[in-house]
Amino acid sequence: MTTTTTGRDTSVVAGVDTHKDTHHVAVLAVGTGARLGDLKVPATPAGYDQLLSFVASFGAIRLIGIEGTSSYGAGLARSLATAGVSIREVIRPKRAQRRRGKSDPIDAYAAAAQALAEPETLPVAKTNDGPVEQIRVLMAVRRSAMKARVAAHRQITCLLITAPEALKARFTDLTGNRLIDTLATTRPGPATTSVSAATGQALRRLARRHQNLTAEIDEIDTELHTLTIQAAPTMLATKGYGVITTATLLISAGDNPDRLRTEASFAALCGAAPIPASSGKTTRHRLNRGGDRQGNWALHQIALVRLSTDTRTKTYAAKLRAAGKSKKDVLRCLKRAIAREAWHLLVHPTPAPRTDDLRTLRHQRGLTLTQVAQHLSTAPTRISELERGTRPDILLSNAYREYLTAA
Repeated sequence: MTTTTTGRDTSVVAGVDTHKDTHHVAVLAVGTGARLGDLKVPATPAGYDQLLSFVASFGAIRLIGIEGTSSYGAGLARSLATAGVSIREVIRPKRAQRRRGKSDPIDAYAAAAQALAEPETLPVAKTNDGPVEQIRVLMAVRRSAMKARVAAHRQITCLLITAPEALKARFTDLTGNRLIDTLATTRPGPATTSVSAATGQALRRLARRHQNLTAEIDEIDTELHTLTIQAAPTMLATKGYGVITTATLLISAGDNPDRLRTEASFAALCGAAPIPASSGKTTRHRLNRGGDRQGNWALHQIALVRLSTDTRTKTYAAKLRAAGKSKKDVLRCLKRAIAREAWHLLVHPTPAPRTDDLRTLRHQRGLTLTQVAQHLSTAPTRISELERGTRPDILLSNAYREYLTAA
């Protein structure tokens, strides 16, 4: 610990360089920018309290900038937010800015300098203490399970290509789940007896691994459905938004989406803000390659769904193509419009329309699921899902209610 005996100001800012086991905090005076002191503390609840007491000993805390609020600094950020301290995410300095050397105190003071000089431009840290954090950890597990299942299926395909002819011929006509289920129930001999038996054992183990991963993914999907309905029921009920795309956008925004001050900031976060790409006589914009790529993927998926199923989106896309826009330009415009809509759904959510009374109204009218589905040009199972609330859809539920309440 080092301390400088300069005059204390009425308020201070601090910067924290975070690590796995320790954090280093540095304090600056707001009025003069003078270095007041720095301290290394353990990355534990007791260390967080020590850090807060150290910073508060120099004056009123105006702001604390933290590197890595979603990684090594997550615990500290939660502790400070609970204490009511204003915190910001400090961007790690670029390598070119480290010409004067690198150490924990240097990095901590650099973080404090950013918090002092750019308090309004630094991003507000995610709180990571609500349902969106629950969704995030489940999505991380789901993503790895999906990759492992794809890898298992790819290995099965490759092993069948090089398998002995008798074994290959046995499974030639099987594909998809039938192939997996059949392989999982086979009973080959010991792997040490022959090449055919060893290959059969490998295929059975891979098939069972595939089945286990599928069951794990299904379980996670059920939990994600429950959490997304709680966190963003209106978004999930909007055309084109599925459980995974909704969960992905929620993760991009965080548990405190109000930190995104404008819809343009959310579009930039998801890499959907148009970037000028003009040169000479050419005046155009292109897709943004930066931002949160998972959030960008979610916007892309929603755009593709709407292009294939939504009449208004098809009309809008046709209008853009008639104006000379390319397919990429059309997708860029759609993703930008969806980002604007998603921001409003996240920051200014409205209650989703109720659907728990639709079945009762249908019974009162003496209608069957098939009759309703034919009138609304959809499937009976889709109407059943809507009545049970397992797959909400604002447009479809409104059309359904209008049909049931029509004279």
